[in-house]
Amino acid sequence: MKYCCTYHLNVFVSHSDQAFVLSGLYATLIYFGQKFMKSREKLDLRTPLTLWSLSLALFSVIGSLRTGWYLLNVLSTHGLRQAVCDTDFYSSPVSKFWACAFALSKAPELGDTFFIVLRKQRLIFLHWYHHITVLLYSWFSYRDRVAGGGFFMTVNFMVHALMYSYYTARAAGVRVPKPIAQIITVTQIMQMCVGLSVLMLVFRWRDEEHCKSTSENIFWGSVMYFSYLLLFCSFFYSSYISKPRVKRD
Repeated sequence: MKYCCTYHLNVFVSHSDQAFVLSGLYATLIYFGQKFMKSREKLDLRTPLTLWSLSLALFSVIGSLRTGWYLLNVLSTHGLRQAVCDTDFYSSPVSKFWACAFALSKAPELGDTFFIVLRKQRLIFLHWYHHITVLLYSWFSYRDRVAGGGFFMTVNFMVHALMYSYYTARAAGVRVPKPIAQIITVTQIMQMCVGLSVLMLVFRWRDEEHCKSTSENIFWGSVMYFSYLLLFCSFFYSSYISKPRVKRD
């Protein structure tokens, strides 16, 4: 299974336009899916959504444990610089399958959006923009085996473990306290801060022999993480802080 995953992803990323084609197909299906559902009743899909979210939650929990163990080991034995610059993450027996599976998972995760479309929920810009850009960045980063990947993947696994567990509970009809949603958004904001910080360190150490990256990866990664930071902060403000204006007579 491990070799199968690595082989198939290498086939995908050997042709970089595959990620763009998939993103274009995703955007097209969203557009026509919303038009298709416009005059139709929304679908409930509670059971499929619960199983979908649960599978992604379990995947993320296991992934965070495996990649987290590897990253923590490098941090404790070799320090921050080696942990940031490490590229053995992509080939180590402990983490190589999960590095590959992480990148591949960004394709099926696009399915989140279609539950929103079919249930006729509000689809915000942050949602589909995030799905497209993280797919592109993950596949190109995996192809180039860039420094910082261990941090990017591990933190994302951890946040998704929390996020999809929350989605599973909500889909199953469990009443989740509102502060949990706020905590998840805060962890997403923290994830963007970590991503930007790691890219800054990779940029600082990029000329060293063991800190492999590219100017394009650092630039586009910084643009991506900074845009996420702004969008998630805006989402947090509008969802949990901003008060609706009271209309006066």
